[in-house]
Amino acid sequence: MAKDQKVMQSIPVLSSSKTKMKHKPKHLRIDQIAGYGFIMPTVILLSMFVFYPFFQSIYLSFFMTDPLGNVVKFVGFQNYVELFTDKEFLNSLKITFLFTVFTVPTGIFIALILAVLTNNKSKGMRGFQFIFALPIAMSVGTSSIIWLLLFNPTAGVLNYLLNVVGVESIQWLTNPDWALLSISIMTIWMGLGLDFIILLAGLQAIPDDLYESAKIDGAGSLTIFTKITIPLLSPTIFFVLIISVINALQAFGQFNVLTGGGPMKSTNVFVFSLYQEAFVNFQFGLGSTRAFVLFVIIVLLTWIQFKVGEKKVHYQ
Repeated sequence: MAKDQKVMQSIPVLSSSKTKMKHKPKHLRIDQIAGYGFIMPTVILLSMFVFYPFFQSIYLSFFMTDPLGNVVKFVGFQNYVELFTDKEFLNSLKITFLFTVFTVPTGIFIALILAVLTNNKSKGMRGFQFIFALPIAMSVGTSSIIWLLLFNPTAGVLNYLLNVVGVESIQWLTNPDWALLSISIMTIWMGLGLDFIILLAGLQAIPDDLYESAKIDGAGSLTIFTKITIPLLSPTIFFVLIISVINALQAFGQFNVLTGGGPMKSTNVFVFSLYQEAFVNFQFGLGSTRAFVLFVIIVLLTWIQFKVGEKKVHYQ
């Protein structure tokens, strides 16, 4: 009987402890409400300007629309069939990948060299770092106008310099053989600032003790660069590679300002053809189809880069 009484006395105590566990302290509930309140503006903005347009594009890709964007007829996968059988689509895809190959490796290589050369405390290096990072402050439109003047076939600085050394002038933006390469040069310069800043930050995060130990062991500059700098900087290089590829696939502004997709559609990259289809021809269904296909291409390429490239990344 005494044991039963002890058990009965312990039951209210257990039930009351469970009740206390169910009810969180008031200050914790207030913190949670405040946290939701802080993130709610971001959620609303993302929903309005990212999530809703994304799902709306997927929805419109299955329909035919009028010039105002109103749905007229459900066509299923007809827009996708038209897209993948269109020679202009395949040509724009080819040009986009060529543009990516021209700009991404070259831009990263130049930014890496400049970051390595300026990663010291010598007098005046801060000024060089500021100059090399300066393109990040330029908008696409402003940069395009500047390079449009540089590429001018008669009064441009580039042709003037070529003429000084005895080389004939080049029709940078009007020759189909030179147009894509010219915009690639401009894009490399335009993206140099961001790549340089990120890579320089990665270099400055490498401990100096490693370099000092390597020098004591008799390692040369090339050995230090290949055996210490590159492996420890590989996560940063990998990150720059990912964002550079995405930016190259989404390039539009410089093509719109400098060439308008010409000459002879030699610079008709994917996003510019999307813009033409949706906002010039007013075929919003086909434009949405191109936008969704571009999204899938970016996701696939990013996934491939993570699967292949991340194996060679050295994480500390």
